[in-house]
Amino acid sequence: MEIRQKRTNELWYTEEQSPNMKLSLRVSDVLLNITSPYQDILLVQTEEYGKMMVLDGAIQITERDEFCYSEMMAHVALCSHPSPKRVLIVGGGDGGVLREVLRHKGVEKATLVDIDEEVINASKKFLPTINVALEDPRAEVLPMDALRYIASSRDEFDVAIVDSTDPVEFAAGLFRSPFYQDIFNALKNDGMVVAQTESPFTDASVVKGAFKEMSAVFPIVRLCWGAMPTYPSGMWTYTVGSKTVEPADTRRPAPEGTKYYTEDIHKAAFVLPPFVSDLLK
Repeated sequence: MEIRQKRTNELWYTEEQSPNMKLSLRVSDVLLNITSPYQDILLVQTEEYGKMMVLDGAIQITERDEFCYSEMMAHVALCSHPSPKRVLIVGGGDGGVLREVLRHKGVEKATLVDIDEEVINASKKFLPTINVALEDPRAEVLPMDALRYIASSRDEFDVAIVDSTDPVEFAAGLFRSPFYQDIFNALKNDGMVVAQTESPFTDASVVKGAFKEMSAVFPIVRLCWGAMPTYPSGMWTYTVGSKTVEPADTRRPAPEGTKYYTEDIHKAAFVLPPFVSDLLK
């Protein structure tokens, strides 16, 4: 992570997205810069993408493009599951995925478990278009270790959404089969999980590894993808594991208000370019 002043009164944030690639955005204001017990949290106002949250040097969410990610994370599973009423969100303390989950009127309860309460507090203070569902009566927001929470859950959720940070340090376990087994146990008989699994350009080994680890647990595993401009390479993958139903098939239309996800996008997202299909072999 780098924040530097290029010229007088000109401030830029630079993320090293790979050893050979960086993304720079002009910053007009630094809103928050703290270190929680778990990570560095930076919130800035950018000229191009609005407010932006950065965790440990990695861009997590921006006001301008977060809907691409939040909608794919929520609606792919919720529109293909037979009857999603109880939803678990692992991570996602900013509230973007939670907002999309609760667009579905049939969802009775969404439980969000994020280890870092300071992320939740930062979103509540600075990200009004993203945090809108954190106080929803159908939302349960728990600032605690998701690994511990899930390990104690059995047959409780219809859908689990793993909105994790990059697979480093305390988040590394969220990409491995023991975690997916705990998710499997926490899901009901027709349960489904979706996890963000990075870019096939910059993190091919993560995409391949996560797919393999989930396939060791779930009988049906599919990869889908979508655009995400501020994430490395702009192409992002989502891995879906299901106990019984095919995730590529939609069973209900998109909820009102989506800006990226549609039924056609759902179907197209599971059509993989050959280089991605080859990666999974």
